[in-house]
Amino acid sequence: MSEGTLQKPVLPVAAADPGHDARPRPEPRSRPGLALAIILTCQLMLMVDATVMNVALPRIETGLHFSQSSLAWVLDAYTLTFGGLLLLGGRLGDLYGRRKLFTWGIVLFTVASLAGGFATSAAWLLAARVAQGVGAAAAGPSAIALLNSTFTDPKARVRALSLFAGMSSAGFAIGLILGGVLTEAASWRWVLFINVPFGLVAAVLAPRFLKQPPRHETKLDVSGAIAATLGVGSLVYGLIHAASNGWGQTLTVAPIAVGLALIGTFIVLQGAAQHPLLPLHLFRDRNRAAAYANYFVGPAAGFGSFFFLTQYLQDVLHYSPVRTGFAFLPMATLVFTMSRLIPRLLPRFGPKPLTIAGTVLLVVGLAGFTRVGEHTAYFPGLFWPMVVMGLGMGMAFSPLMVVIMHSVRPEDAGAAGGTMQTLQQTGVSLGIAILVTIASNSARSHPATALLSSEHAALTAAAVFAALTVLVSLTFKKVER
Repeated sequence: MSEGTLQKPVLPVAAADPGHDARPRPEPRSRPGLALAIILTCQLMLMVDATVMNVALPRIETGLHFSQSSLAWVLDAYTLTFGGLLLLGGRLGDLYGRRKLFTWGIVLFTVASLAGGFATSAAWLLAARVAQGVGAAAAGPSAIALLNSTFTDPKARVRALSLFAGMSSAGFAIGLILGGVLTEAASWRWVLFINVPFGLVAAVLAPRFLKQPPRHETKLDVSGAIAATLGVGSLVYGLIHAASNGWGQTLTVAPIAVGLALIGTFIVLQGAAQHPLLPLHLFRDRNRAAAYANYFVGPAAGFGSFFFLTQYLQDVLHYSPVRTGFAFLPMATLVFTMSRLIPRLLPRFGPKPLTIAGTVLLVVGLAGFTRVGEHTAYFPGLFWPMVVMGLGMGMAFSPLMVVIMHSVRPEDAGAAGGTMQTLQQTGVSLGIAILVTIASNSARSHPATALLSSEHAALTAAAVFAALTVLVSLTFKKVER
């Protein structure tokens, strides 16, 4: 047995699905519609938590005494843990059962949400956000694998995956709306408490209505998981430290260098591992590789910009939390609407035209936000970029999940889904960290207009990131209908 791996334990026949007693539990009835509803609800909950805190950040900053630069950790503590452990979560699902891991992941996420709602210090809240990320990393890749095994008919699978992708993208915008309503009506603590009833219902229903996919022989690549998680975490720490302390300090440069070295080590380890967390052969298909690339860069641009748009709306335009949340309603509506249309459009046009059109619209929407000023009215100054960006995100990202998962082998479903979500969450974390650094540098250079200058600089950088997704989209090859 190689160092850093654990052999799969030998389980008795009666324990083929962990958590059973000596009598095997009967297989759940075939209820694909209900199974889809459970999976989509859980995915929405996990994605909402990546942004639901955004609108509440000003009040969290005051209530728990965060500094302006450290406030980004309220978001990154979740997305970093979520993204860093997703690959390991996919392999644990193969090892111990995807339904089992999905259920326990939701339970941990729910308990951590409850604990975070009672936080009385910054450290307490960040610890709860880390625990939420661990639970999400356990549930996330298993959710995709469960979806893939539930819907075996190609057309039904495309519809289910498109809805899943739309829920993932719309969840970010829905989180902003929900966060605004709860913060205004109650307090910021309810953006965490709201997860509890949904999590409990999902944890009860999942074992009853989700079928257990077949397991696959595997090992746990512990050394790879450690290198990936610490590498991304160190890189993001260095970038956030640069935002508050500049680039000339050891605590800025050293973590970034260590992070890049660990990420490089992780890739080398995956090439040599017999059971890698990240099977490199998943990138041999050109369309899948392009989809993975855009799942990394796209969230860095689109979702990273939400961090600054919410602060711009509240701090510059003086919107209330609830008004800030509902400002994103056109975007959320159009993202989800496009996800319903993708199953019809994708077979007709293929991924290339859709993703090119979507990424171009994403660039245009972000560029529109850079033109807003201190007295910009919502109509039309903010409304039209919201509409264009919503159309762009729906067209650019919904086809990607179908491209990634449509032809993947069953034994690679967990790893493929985990890789996709890892790139998405890592893109969000790195995107926020880089944009915070750019915004802080701009604020120091223009002290007289620090707030507005920093917002414009960050959103301009987000538009540049989005332009990279256009270039990646051009590499898609045409496919037959």
